[in-house]
Amino acid sequence: MNVIGTVGLPGSGKGEAASVAEAAGIPVVVMGDVIRAECRRRGLDPAQHHGRIAGALREEEGDDAIAARTLPRIREAAAESDRGGTVLVDGLRSTVELERFREAFGDDFTLVAIRAPFEVRAERLGERGRDDSDSDLEALRERDDREIELGLGETLERADVEIDNTDSLAAFRTRVREVLGVESEAEAKGSAPTDAETPSAGGDGA
Repeated sequence: MNVIGTVGLPGSGKGEAASVAEAAGIPVVVMGDVIRAECRRRGLDPAQHHGRIAGALREEEGDDAIAARTLPRIREAAAESDRGGTVLVDGLRSTVELERFREAFGDDFTLVAIRAPFEVRAERLGERGRDDSDSDLEALRERDDREIELGLGETLERADVEIDNTDSLAAFRTRVREVLGVESEAEAKGSAPTDAETPSAGGDGA
């Protein structure tokens, strides 16, 4: 088993890293899916109640509740993986979750920190435009502060591997493949990358 977790502030590129993994045939387990499933179980709209239910789970089952509920999903995905049991886990936010995964998987767990400057992340989120807050710089700063206060900053510092996502999208994807231990698209095709495969914008995604 090879479990790779990702951590990063909004817009750093976690979503793009997950897309790279999926394209390489590596299953992706999104921790937020646990919260969305619990919202639906309680008859609530995940879009409106995601944060409240995440807090409720931690109050009811402990600070590592979401990580604990994610463990069976990771093991199931690893058992079905065609990539030697490799799984990408998207969405770590706290050191408590990190410790739960390290306790469960030991040396088979690697935490990858994805970093990008505030200005770069803000630009990407503005271009993505999922909601109005994506283009609101003050809202993004407040969101960063909330994430850091919940432990994301310390979790970033405790990562085993770092990926700097300030270069091109192609460079970011190549670095992610290196960390995942999969060949590049060019190697898989047996040819050099084309201009279409090397856009200048950095990877977006939360």
